[in-house]
Amino acid sequence: MKILKKIGIVLIKALVIVQFFGPEKNDGEIDSVNALITEINPTVEVLKILNTTCFDCHSSKMNYPWNNNITPVNYGLDSHVQGGKKHLNFSDWSAYFLKKKEHKMDELHEEVGDKEIPLNSYNWTHEDANLTQNQIDAFVGWGKMVQEDYRVQMGTK
Repeated sequence: MKILKKIGIVLIKALVIVQFFGPEKNDGEIDSVNALITEINPTVEVLKILNTTCFDCHSSKMNYPWNNNITPVNYGLDSHVQGGKKHLNFSDWSAYFLKKKEHKMDELHEEVGDKEIPLNSYNWTHEDANLTQNQIDAFVGWGKMVQEDYRVQMGTK
């Protein structure tokens, strides 16, 4: 029994110590998405969806939930954010070539339409990210329109 008590004390101390460490926060400026917003001209409804479901993991600025201050939760969140930004970073939108923008828009409206994004784990702490079917339909319709505009600009349509 003494050994279990010692192990428990060591684990508690380790848990307390690791709370002082964490990954670097995704704390850039939300203004970094202004070029995207100007270019794609989203409707009010779509802009709200982008703000509540997309920008946290796909831009340089995240509004962190309360549980981000708990290690190891913060490392899991950081992993999601880094993965999200690797696939699509709205803060870098102006640096994307037209073909890449068209492709990313295709993936975006398809994944929203298939309810693959936002991730369920994101929805647990962001209630307003649970999209209704009407919101999904509006987003997909808008995304297809933007994608079509890019195709026209590329001369492929």
